[in-house]
Amino acid sequence: MMILKNRILEFMKTEAYKPLTAEELAEQMELKGTELGELWKVIEELENNADIIKTRYDKYGVPERMNLVVGKLSASNKGYGFVIPEKVKSPEETDVFIPPDGMMSAMHHDRVVARVHCQSGQGKSRDGEIIRIVQRANPRIVGTYEASRNFGFVTPDDLRLGQDIFVPKDGKTIVKSGTKVVVEITKWPEKKRSAEGKIIEVLGNTGDTGIEILSIIKRHNLPIDFPPEVEQAAETAPDTISEDEIAGRRDLRHLPIMTIDGEDAKDLDDGVYVERLKNGNYLLGVYIADVSHYVRENTVLDKEARERGTSVYLVDRVLPMLPRRLSNGICSLNAGEDRLAMSAHMEVNHQGQVVKYELFPSVIRVKKRFSYTVVRKILVEHDEELISENQELLSQLENMERLCRILRDRRMRRGAIDFDFPELKVKLDETGKPIEIVKRVRSLAESIIEEFMLVANETVAEHMHKLKVPFVFRVHEEPDSEKMVKLNNLLHNFGQSLAKVDEVQPSALQKILSRISGRPEERIISTVMLRSLKQARYESQNLGHFGLAATYYTHFTSPIRRYPDLIVHRVIRETFSTGDISAKRKEKLTAMLPQIALHSSERERAAAEAERETVSLKTVEYMAQFVGEHFDGIINGVTAFGIFVELDNGVEGLVRVSSMEDDYYQYIEDQYSLIGERSHKIYRLGDAVKVILVRVSPEERNIDFVLEANSAWIERAANRRPSGARPQGQGSRGPKKDSFSPSKKTASTTKSRGNKPKGGVARAKPKRNKSKKK
Repeated sequence: MMILKNRILEFMKTEAYKPLTAEELAEQMELKGTELGELWKVIEELENNADIIKTRYDKYGVPERMNLVVGKLSASNKGYGFVIPEKVKSPEETDVFIPPDGMMSAMHHDRVVARVHCQSGQGKSRDGEIIRIVQRANPRIVGTYEASRNFGFVTPDDLRLGQDIFVPKDGKTIVKSGTKVVVEITKWPEKKRSAEGKIIEVLGNTGDTGIEILSIIKRHNLPIDFPPEVEQAAETAPDTISEDEIAGRRDLRHLPIMTIDGEDAKDLDDGVYVERLKNGNYLLGVYIADVSHYVRENTVLDKEARERGTSVYLVDRVLPMLPRRLSNGICSLNAGEDRLAMSAHMEVNHQGQVVKYELFPSVIRVKKRFSYTVVRKILVEHDEELISENQELLSQLENMERLCRILRDRRMRRGAIDFDFPELKVKLDETGKPIEIVKRVRSLAESIIEEFMLVANETVAEHMHKLKVPFVFRVHEEPDSEKMVKLNNLLHNFGQSLAKVDEVQPSALQKILSRISGRPEERIISTVMLRSLKQARYESQNLGHFGLAATYYTHFTSPIRRYPDLIVHRVIRETFSTGDISAKRKEKLTAMLPQIALHSSERERAAAEAERETVSLKTVEYMAQFVGEHFDGIINGVTAFGIFVELDNGVEGLVRVSSMEDDYYQYIEDQYSLIGERSHKIYRLGDAVKVILVRVSPEERNIDFVLEANSAWIERAANRRPSGARPQGQGSRGPKKDSFSPSKKTASTTKSRGNKPKGGVARAKPKRNKSKKK
């Protein structure tokens, strides 16, 4: 049936095609026998999935030829949304803006069909309306319950869902107002009727310790515990490997392989080894835990890992993809223990080119576990004590440094974009209270592992692409020209520009980053550039990786924590004996891998959003102690409703235009600035400002500042508060210097970005934000 589906879709997309009835389709395709018998069932499945559209005259066509777009709705808490097309074949196929009256009853992340009203020119946005909801995305919703006499309602934590959930009282479940709950939808909303649901889980009371983190976990549908049958399956995994398992593998236990990870890492899935060859080239060995040996296809372990998609690293806990007996045990490359691995040996010349490689199963024994800190102290700080302790491996570490620089230089020469944002880390005490904000900056030690993993991923991807077997690639497509135009407008304000905005090369963006390196505007331009790029994702077709300037790329190096890597290992293993796989297996993988890639991308995004939300929550909680304090900051966002200010420690908050009472301010989009009508005072992107912290809201993840120049606003606001009230934390001492160091920006507030009239204060079509990952 899959073959017939593909034939029908291909036929419908040909230029000569017009909408046809099922009978006309069968006649024109000359279907007979079994295929003719399957036709109606196949058409029904295609229509249900919105692969084809049925007209009111019982004729069928493909949506892209009927002025329709199928995609996921990204909703705003303001009532509008954007439909993100699933299939984009040209720059004209941009997101479709849906105004509030065109939303139908769709909710955030629903899969929908939208009719396009206004087609775009290249790079310009399109308008439309939703005409069908194909698949609902929010069967369970986390929110706060409010009770009344005869019914109750749940206000979703995620404001993008846009409406309360009506909960009829059944007389059995008694829930108090203000309780955090999980509600299951029983009736979806319609135009004049709210959604209805029933409470299936009571999480706790608003304000309880840990309740907000738990709510975030539930909202993103992240599983906390493993089902009993999965834990039981994990318990059957051995503690050590046997001689039978070693048979057929290359024995590399004599090599002084090392791991380099964070101090607190427990699931060590990659080891490395570097040797200088007689011809002057380098032998780079990358050894990845052979998780596919223990997690076999369609077992309970595999099904659970597939559903989870990824491990999730929240601010206070890890939600692993695999049970810890596997991830921290037999699959972890612990020093001094025999482990099974999937290995890549690559010979790299002085230009950074892989001139020869091998992929093979192996058995290894890690010689030494290093932390990033120790490697940095040896190679960068030249710590004599650590050098003495690791004299046996010093030569290899030095070769790793040389090879790292060679590989990075090659990557830069071909035009890869190299963002270097420090990562924000919030340290918690044993009760979950935030006690410190620190930054983690990429050092030489992190760069060594990053470069080695990148070249291994590229080598594997090119190898499998040339074998022409179904595979999962990591892809990053070219940016929309509309966003490049906006980026170019920003660059003009700083004396920079892109020569072309319709076919931008990654090298052009990297040249900009190189020219602004070390300048005050570096952080601002880098941030806007990152937001202007598309999001990397998994795909069963090789589409290249724009950000890395790589023709081939995949994820091979983290099968303990990423399901696509596990699939990659599984497919590679099947090619070891003959270099190919059977036609039947190819057909199965061809049908299976697109859905796995899509699901893995969705779970990755959910995990990343949950991680950001938990960091943001604890960041806001941490800042509560400094209300009333003064800070230096940089304007890193300008909108019609205010300016976003980033502090030295990476924390971000909003100065609302309503608090800027010294003038009326006009928003000038092209200049990324607010300009006072009378005073002509300008607040633009990248300007340094002094602000006062006046309000924090952990529930909303919001931090509010006022400009020091408008400090009189605080006194008036204080006079409006009830007698005896005062700003939280007023009079407290400022943060200690060592616990308030610069760090990565945290999204503590929600930004609206978009098409606003020049010189005006109205906003027409705010744009959604995207995160980017390699």
